[in-house]
Amino acid sequence: MKLSLRQIRTTILVIILIVLGTFVGYRYGQSQTRGNYFSTISVDKSQPQGKQDLNLNLFWEVWDRLSGYYLDKSALNPSNMIFGAIKGMVASLKDPYTVFLAPDENKQSKEELNGTFDGVGIQLDYNKDEQLVVVAPLAGLPAEKAGVKAGDFILKIDDKETSEMTIYEAVKLIRGPKGTLVKLTLLRPKETESYEVTLNRTTVVVPSVEVEYLAGNLVHIKLTRFGDQTNDEWVKAVDEILGHQPKVNGIILDLRNNPGGYLDGSIFIASEFISNGTVVQQESTRGITKTFPVNRKGRLTTQRLVVLVNQGSASASEIVAGALQDYKRAKLVGEKTFGKGTIQEAQELTGGSGLHITTARWLLPSGKSINKNGISPDIEVKDDPKTEKDEQLEKAIETLSQ
Repeated sequence: MKLSLRQIRTTILVIILIVLGTFVGYRYGQSQTRGNYFSTISVDKSQPQGKQDLNLNLFWEVWDRLSGYYLDKSALNPSNMIFGAIKGMVASLKDPYTVFLAPDENKQSKEELNGTFDGVGIQLDYNKDEQLVVVAPLAGLPAEKAGVKAGDFILKIDDKETSEMTIYEAVKLIRGPKGTLVKLTLLRPKETESYEVTLNRTTVVVPSVEVEYLAGNLVHIKLTRFGDQTNDEWVKAVDEILGHQPKVNGIILDLRNNPGGYLDGSIFIASEFISNGTVVQQESTRGITKTFPVNRKGRLTTQRLVVLVNQGSASASEIVAGALQDYKRAKLVGEKTFGKGTIQEAQELTGGSGLHITTARWLLPSGKSINKNGISPDIEVKDDPKTEKDEQLEKAIETLSQ
């Protein structure tokens, strides 16, 4: 069965939520041996101590038959075959958050959390006609300097057509080592002739905290992830807000499409708005519950507060939204959240690959588990994709203005 681009796009969004959401509770361990571990592979069929009772004969029988009979010998890549076997073993647990990441996937997931990678500085999405489109070029980076505009269709990346390409594949092709070139073939809306740009990749830094001042002494804080740089960016943003004139008296914390990140980041952000109490509880497989309280003196504990959430709000963003709702510190506006309430330990493996293992679940201060259920907003508002208005943001402004 061939998936439509819309189905593929939905799948990619879920993968992003899974990959970023798996980091709640843990930071990466120290990197081990790098490089292509299987680039020169010699197959040793002996089994390690303690595993001799496991019968792997069928595995090696299939391996040997593929090696002997499969038509396209160039497709028999030992590294891909082994990675595929490992992914199948992990997938047998039927836990979407316990995942094996090959080195390139592990690297990309780290880049998303760090907010730093090598590329050309464009945000991508599909429009309603399932065409790959530039959402926005980032200021001061190669794409903007070359004249790429929001709304431009991307027809080709180098010489590869994008018509059946997923966003993950497009991102992988556009990103690359700093100083290397990538050619994009683009088409501007309402024009018939495409144009080409050759872009020199550079280091791209995407902020996780964005601040916008609104009428009525309100401030809109967009938090896109809980990553490596988020806490430092947040402190600078709060310094700016507290020094702003006229004085800010209402805050909209926007957690829409925030797939999560580090647990300590969620506690740090929640502690900005709550004076004391438990932010989140962790329940292990042994039934042991550990509590994580407010861990610092917040500077935004008295301002009026509304939190924006939607189906893309997951994991660490649900911890923050749920705690603020439980303590009646803020009204939640938008749509029910994703419902990702388990904790994964992210482990580094040999050769740059990674393994994320579900080790516990987290509970809101009230003791409620949101896993698979999500958090329902106090005021439900759906965003209308047919309009250019942001109905949810408008409702948040209205709520603060009452």
